[in-house]
Amino acid sequence: MTIAASPRLQHLGHALRGAGARVRALLPEVSVFGLVGLLAFVVDVGGYNLLRATVLPDGVIAAKVVSVSVATMVAWIGHRTLTFRARGGRAPLSELILFVVANAGGLAIAAVCLFVSHEVLGFTSTLADNIAGNVVGLALGTAFRYAAYRLIVFRPSVSASKE
Repeated sequence: MTIAASPRLQHLGHALRGAGARVRALLPEVSVFGLVGLLAFVVDVGGYNLLRATVLPDGVIAAKVVSVSVATMVAWIGHRTLTFRARGGRAPLSELILFVVANAGGLAIAAVCLFVSHEVLGFTSTLADNIAGNVVGLALGTAFRYAAYRLIVFRPSVSASKE
């Protein structure tokens, strides 16, 4: 028996092809997820800076609360109508509450990354804080949010999954 004919290698090859097909099938959804997230990010940062430059020049916290709230609504509407439009089945208010909870989980992940880097490991520079919170934390939090949205918030309805 040659190495190429080995049943284990053949099984591995089939498994890898199957995994590749699953990744390709998710690519459109993940792409739209990223675009909606990017739009929400722009709304958050742009809204915050617009509020600070106009009606809330001294209201740093209030401006951030408003900008994050608006960005969360933009993200929920975008994901509901674009990213996960075929997965509906939950009442909108229930879905929104779960969406906010999932976002809080993503925020907690970013905060834990920042805490570990800054407080536990002692990396206290602005660059280290940005890498921990806005690169590592954002990446892990985004992966968590995508999984939570897909598996919990926008999970297919029971009737849709039986069709």
